[in-house]
Amino acid sequence: MTRPLKAFIFDLDGVITDTAEYHFLAWKALAEDLGITFTREDNEELKGVSRMDSLEKILELGGRMGDFSVDEKEALAEKKNEHYLTLIQNITPADLLPAIKELIRDIKDNGLKLGLASASKNAFTVMESLGMKSEFDIIVDAKTVVNGKPHPEVFLCAAEMLGVEPEACIGVEDAAAGVQAIKAAGMYAVAVGPKESFENADIVYTSTSKLSFEKIVEVYNS
Repeated sequence: MTRPLKAFIFDLDGVITDTAEYHFLAWKALAEDLGITFTREDNEELKGVSRMDSLEKILELGGRMGDFSVDEKEALAEKKNEHYLTLIQNITPADLLPAIKELIRDIKDNGLKLGLASASKNAFTVMESLGMKSEFDIIVDAKTVVNGKPHPEVFLCAAEMLGVEPEACIGVEDAAAGVQAIKAAGMYAVAVGPKESFENADIVYTSTSKLSFEKIVEVYNS
């Protein structure tokens, strides 16, 4: 039995807004500097993955795993991030994904708490640019936690900061690693994307435009 619903906890990239293209362009530029071919298909493997783990995957892809020290890897990751920050400077509230503004409004109108659990270290910057930072009760990003998704730490930390039990939370994600993290935290999982990608999700919507507060809560309570 689920506990009475108290909170929604959202992922950022691919759920609130789509910064995947900016991440792809920044990683691709770095990979090319290193002589590594990096495609959009490769980029799909980085969804929901931390910055350093993403770098490791790219280095593995290019057969350059042992070519850099820890400090050098951190410098490479920072170089990618600086490029990414330049690319996202043009984000505005118009970049909110379809139906998200309405869903957040309905959550707040029903007296539920709102949290953000993001693998990004730039979550505060992006949320500010979207005009959504003040709408959320708490924001947990990669700077706050030790373990990245699929580890449940970021969602558990969000629930703790909200002052609610994990079992009383609905998590919303667009990445398989994120859904794994939600379920490992003991929460109800709403996934956004192809159904075949989310065997462990409690409910799957093909896009954010299909998200509905009433339908999600109805299924949660059923």
